[in-house]
Amino acid sequence: MKKKLVSIMLVAAMALSVAACGSSKGNSAKTDGTEAMASSVSKTPDNQISINLASEPQSIDPALNSAVDGGCMIVNSFAGLYTYDKDGNLIPQLASDMPEVSDDGTVYTVKMIKSQWSNGEEVTANDFVYSWNRAADEKTAADYAYLFDIIARNDDGSLAVEATDDYTLKITLTNPCPYFNDLMAFPTFFPVYQKDVEKADPDGKNPGKWCQEAGFVSNGAYTLKSWKHNESMVYVKNPKYYDADNVTMDEIHIMLSADDTATYAAYNSGDLDFVDTVPNDEISTLNGKNSDFHIIPNLGTYYVGFNVNDPIFDRKTVEQAESMRKAMNLLIDREFIVENVGQTGQVVADSFVPAGMSDGNGGVFKTDDTSYYDATKTGADQVEEAKKLLESAGYTFTDNGDGTYKCDPAISMTFLTNDDSGHVAVGESMQQDFALLGINMEIKSEDWNVFIEDRKSGNFTIAREGWLADYNDPINMLEIFTTDSGNNDMQLGKGDKPSDSAPDWTDYNKLIKEIRTTSDFSKRVDLMHQAEDMLMDTGAVMPIYYYNDIYMLKSNIKGIYSTIYGMKYFMYATKEK
Repeated sequence: MKKKLVSIMLVAAMALSVAACGSSKGNSAKTDGTEAMASSVSKTPDNQISINLASEPQSIDPALNSAVDGGCMIVNSFAGLYTYDKDGNLIPQLASDMPEVSDDGTVYTVKMIKSQWSNGEEVTANDFVYSWNRAADEKTAADYAYLFDIIARNDDGSLAVEATDDYTLKITLTNPCPYFNDLMAFPTFFPVYQKDVEKADPDGKNPGKWCQEAGFVSNGAYTLKSWKHNESMVYVKNPKYYDADNVTMDEIHIMLSADDTATYAAYNSGDLDFVDTVPNDEISTLNGKNSDFHIIPNLGTYYVGFNVNDPIFDRKTVEQAESMRKAMNLLIDREFIVENVGQTGQVVADSFVPAGMSDGNGGVFKTDDTSYYDATKTGADQVEEAKKLLESAGYTFTDNGDGTYKCDPAISMTFLTNDDSGHVAVGESMQQDFALLGINMEIKSEDWNVFIEDRKSGNFTIAREGWLADYNDPINMLEIFTTDSGNNDMQLGKGDKPSDSAPDWTDYNKLIKEIRTTSDFSKRVDLMHQAEDMLMDTGAVMPIYYYNDIYMLKSNIKGIYSTIYGMKYFMYATKEK
């Protein structure tokens, strides 16, 4: 029954999207798995690549962005001290070599090469001192400000980051950090041009204003030439880039759209060379049957999350609210989702920290005994166990005689997602799972930027979530849920008046602080397992599967590469005749 219902829903959803939002450049070319795409090679100019990553970016300010699509734009238009090569190796970018590290592991000295901003001015160590302090400043309100907590502070509160000369950066950490080199390759640690920032925002009320229109100064392979908001962006080669001689594409044209039907049609007509997603009902006709379709590994977790302060948990104890969330976690049929919605070999998730992630101490964090439930058997097999959890939270059930139950009092909620056929399909699958116990869940999809803000502000009950690691260490997955984190959508420990049913998050914050400051890396692994235990015990985070990534690329284009962190690099792309 479920498979039939989801199939009908997906066909209906796609029919509506085609009717409501077609493409002026041609309709989507349907494939049967044996025929070639309408356009298997690029039709765009030889010096240009045309792509779609997503809709209007949340921000392209390195300090303020926290989304993968914005991050991809940033790594192609800004340069940091370090970056990743096509094989995923960390390599120097504006640094001349890997850092010199003191014997106690707390002082990093980075020598820099000479490079320029796009306006011809020199990029110096002081640009990093300014940019890192700006990102860490609470007035900037950067979601990732907490990443700088590993850096010691001066007496005046500024970061212990010093330009000992124009091309030498000295960084003092609070304690040894196994992932600090990778942090310096993360976009939040990229430099920004101080004069642009301060000229655009003299009163400090709009820190990201300087890069909200084209024409700002950057130091990467490309500069932003034009920006038609919610429509398109054009990046052009930056002749001042330190590696400009090896940048192969003169222009990157970006179609801004979250309508995967429209972008897929543009790809098939030859107007796009690269798309970062396809309509969900096309995956089965492409996977393993079309050489343009690629599946690559990612390090991260696709999950669903609850706002712990939501009124749905009012008048419940902390334990009852946790039981409610854990019950719904058990009802989600993960195998169905990966087989019928994901369709690209995703692995069902039984933990939040993804499989394969390093433990920061020479091993792998997730082992056979770090599972919180059997992810292959959640769904209908767990109805009775889920019912017991809900009964412990004060609910009673009447058997409908057909394998489903009526819940009293009724539970109704809305699942929040962004506009994407795959995410909506996940919601539809969960909708049927929850209905087994009489739980009613509506689905609401929103434009990307509205969706992001609603999650951050806690304007939801249950929402689709996902976290791609920024670096290969479990702390990156766990520290997003601290009270001071701008990425803590679940509102754990947040709010002026947290709900009485929300967990006390003081001990979690202390635990993360201890993880960040201990120099005993073996103990650190144990502490991180404790933190994941504490997180999963809330039931607020419901992992669905471990990420992989799909995209489509024209067969005559080479040289684009991606990291396991979701960053894509276009500057060395080439086109074959």
